[in-house]
Amino acid sequence: MVKQETIKVFEEKRIRTLWDDEQEKWYFSVVDVVQVLTGSVNPTDYLKKMRKRDPELGKFLGTNCPQVAMLTETGKRRITLAADTTQILRIIQSIPSQKAEPFKLWMAQVASERLDQYQDPELSINQAMHDYKRLGYSDKWINQRLKSIEVRKELTDEWKRHGLQEGVHFATLTDVIYKSWSDMTAREYKKFKGLKKENLRDNMTNKELVLNMLAEISTKEISENSEPVTFDDHVDIASQGGEVARNARLELEAKTGKPVISALNSRSEYQNDELFIKESNNSKEGRK
Repeated sequence: MVKQETIKVFEEKRIRTLWDDEQEKWYFSVVDVVQVLTGSVNPTDYLKKMRKRDPELGKFLGTNCPQVAMLTETGKRRITLAADTTQILRIIQSIPSQKAEPFKLWMAQVASERLDQYQDPELSINQAMHDYKRLGYSDKWINQRLKSIEVRKELTDEWKRHGLQEGVHFATLTDVIYKSWSDMTAREYKKFKGLKKENLRDNMTNKELVLNMLAEISTKEISENSEPVTFDDHVDIASQGGEVARNARLELEAKTGKPVISALNSRSEYQNDELFIKESNNSKEGRK
């Protein structure tokens, strides 16, 4: 299942959303929707009172609406009650709000935008750029991240071509790639960076992203040339692909005397890069 998390804006209010590729539907944060429609300063408490006031709604939410991990304003993921478009329409029935009808039109627009993105992939790329920019990432990092998404898709398409399944197969091979080039599994890598449910690649530095792309490109190219048959064949190829990036990492570390793998996340690196640029500009001005 491929899920894409993003932020949508209704009348200057943020609503966390999640697109599920498998079910081809949007999920909206119920608390965010309640806050937008009611203007409540405590939408969580408002929702609790709604469920008590309307037992049928409470039962409906508990039975039909999933709990999904979404980003909070602090950048951490928390389990959040979510609902698809049909479920949101049921919730709206229990909220006396003048914004109900405009909100319904807004949801229809969100769905339309997704269809447009299927027809024009560039729109989806622009949306991703906007989302990362909003979260404070640098343009340099965003360009690398978008390229890494493209590289990842090419690799998973190659895996799918050989009949491998998303889930255990993909996760196992990804771990092999990580371990081969970084000496850490995905879990170990996230622990090293102090991450829990955050996306690992969204917290990689530019150099880490580049090396991971090299590992995945190499894995895809080797797979295309060798045509693996068994899953063990794929594991071996993933290890070979990771080894290409490992050799590049070790050579770079030997020449610079600095480790490539960092406990920093990309936004930390962005701040350092900005400081370096300013210092460089000041130095140039001083030499004029």
